[in-house]
Amino acid sequence: MYIVQVASECAPVIKAGGLGDVVFGLSRELEIQGHAVEIILPKYDSMRYDHIWGLHEAYANLTVNWYDGAIPCTVYCGWVYGRQCFFIEPHSPDNFFNRGCYYGCLDDHLRFAFFSKAALEFLLKTNKRPDVIHCHDWQTGLLPVMLYEIYKYHGMDTQRVCYTIHNFKHQGIAGTNILWATGLNRETYYFDYERLRDNFNPFAINLMKGGIVYSNYFNTVSPHHAWEAHHTDISYGLGETIRKHQHKFGGILNGIDYDVWNPESDRYLPYHYSPTNLKGKLMNKKALRERLWLSHDNKPLVAFIGRLDEQKGVHLVHHAIYYALHKGAQFVLLGSATEPGINAWFAHEKGFLNDNPDCHLELGFNEELSHLIYAAADIIVVPSNYEPCGLTQMIGLRYGAVPVVRGVGGLVSTVFDRDYEQYKPEEERNGYVFYQTDNQALESAMDRAIDLWYKNPKDFRQLVKQGMTYDYSWNHPGTAYVGVYDYIRHR
Repeated sequence: MYIVQVASECAPVIKAGGLGDVVFGLSRELEIQGHAVEIILPKYDSMRYDHIWGLHEAYANLTVNWYDGAIPCTVYCGWVYGRQCFFIEPHSPDNFFNRGCYYGCLDDHLRFAFFSKAALEFLLKTNKRPDVIHCHDWQTGLLPVMLYEIYKYHGMDTQRVCYTIHNFKHQGIAGTNILWATGLNRETYYFDYERLRDNFNPFAINLMKGGIVYSNYFNTVSPHHAWEAHHTDISYGLGETIRKHQHKFGGILNGIDYDVWNPESDRYLPYHYSPTNLKGKLMNKKALRERLWLSHDNKPLVAFIGRLDEQKGVHLVHHAIYYALHKGAQFVLLGSATEPGINAWFAHEKGFLNDNPDCHLELGFNEELSHLIYAAADIIVVPSNYEPCGLTQMIGLRYGAVPVVRGVGGLVSTVFDRDYEQYKPEEERNGYVFYQTDNQALESAMDRAIDLWYKNPKDFRQLVKQGMTYDYSWNHPGTAYVGVYDYIRHR
């Protein structure tokens, strides 16, 4: 099969979150399984050019109609760790992708609507006819709309679209200018609740809704989150649209790249280890303590790695720090805040705890340090308010850090409570799960994890080993996506 991924991110060259990891990891797995894969991305001025090999001009004069005129573009080709990527660079006074950032501009809806149209125009003009176009999140939600309302009539009538939603909270709300800019034009036609009209704002269109309505299949990134989106308010207003299109909706769990996340070969670790020999994990714990000036006492190390925002349950992250210290554990945090208020809150905590030999708060992100923390941690907390999939708990399992998670989304699809899981035998359980959003719920799960470390270290080591033997690589998700591609190709 010939598959084209169209996305706003691809790790490590463009990465703001998990989306970039998914696009790269899935593309790599599809190629391993024998499929031809290309990736189309915006050419941001701020992307990591040092991760691109052989960047060269591939198509010099791509003209994309926009409002009553046209914007010329240059398309570049390069390889990102073996993946063939095409980068679209528009030449326009709007400087769509020369902003020093990936997201956060007031005209994001226009920037990515243009990118979606330019991607289709590139496929059309270069006679690329993929079997499946795989789009991701609201940034490419308009692509299937334009494919089936415009490009279908210009020689692209056999292409099928898989549309993956990584986060329902950000949907791409826009006005009529999007229709006129892209050439869709007919306001009355598209401002229909069966097409693009937002379910709650009658004067706006919803790009994610467009992706749902017009794609041949759409999914989110774990089976449980798909259930949540269908039956709860976690879909942020798109529940009715999901119900109308439930016949083509599902959940496919993300994977992690086991070449990158492998404690037996990780280039960032001073000591390697495996489930059968955990000595290196203890040595990495010692190395982290030396690096962060933590005491070398016989205590469990609890960690949090991730964004500091409401989605990640920031109030519970804060509570976990002090509760771990209260329970006689150490705590290490690595994360950056998405809001000034949260950043100030944790900066204050960092100052207050700076001299505590059992705690270190690292505000920001450091790839090398994240690997060492995973390898050193005994317990990793993931107390998210919602979590479509979550990579932290899967990486933690891989590195022998027992996850303590809230039972939502992909967390409950990957972590099975040692004491209360009903559907897994004891030898297949791998962590601790709590369900409420209050401090007491988190404490109950942390209590059980820390108490096991202190009171029954043999059983704790067994739990570590059980977690490390789980396979959350891209192998299974890749096969599931190939099944989806085959399904929509033959409908």
